Amino acid sequence: MTDEASQRPAVGPVAQLLEKKHERQFHHYPDYFYAGFWIRSFAYLLDLLCISAITKIVLGVPTNLLGLTKSSELFSIYGFSTLLIYLAYFILMTKINHGQTIGKMVFGIRVVCYTEEELSWQTVLVREGACRFVLRGSLFMLGYLVTIFTPNKQHIGDYFSDTSVVTLNLLAAREGVQKNDSN
Repeated sequence: MTDEASQRPAVGPVAQLLEKKHERQFHHYPDYFYAGFWIRSFAYLLDLLCISAITKIVLGVPTNLLGLTKSSELFSIYGFSTLLIYLAYFILMTKINHGQTIGKMVFGIRVVCYTEEELSWQTVLVREGACRFVLRGSLFMLGYLVTIFTPNKQHIGDYFSDTSVVTLNLLAAREGVQKNDSN
């Protein structure tokens, strides 16, 4: 009698990791609750407009008044300050507003974590700090395209932080249906 496991090729622990079902303690939704690539892109563009306005006010006005040069190089004072504003915006807005930046608020989407009920600082720093810094580069922006092909609409940063983005209108409708069922 042959065992099915003995007929499978030995590919090591990588196959076991891929086959392992991820345990979700919180926020497990049907596929259509997750925000897709385009709505997330539009929210990101709106966030970039907000960051641009903040940068022009905080850095542009003093730079123009003092007659300093604006260099986009990362290792210049202006470039590094611009990067800090970019990262601080995403980190603080996501943490303080329970998973929403201004762009996400306008488009009715929110970041949720599968392993935490509320986003922790560690999760926000990984997703919004480290991953946004890496995905900021022009070649690495392709990491956002992964959103199109994954079942829970996750980009590379979402995989590292165990998060995804959901649509709030569907969540509100779901809660309304659950309340009506209990009455």
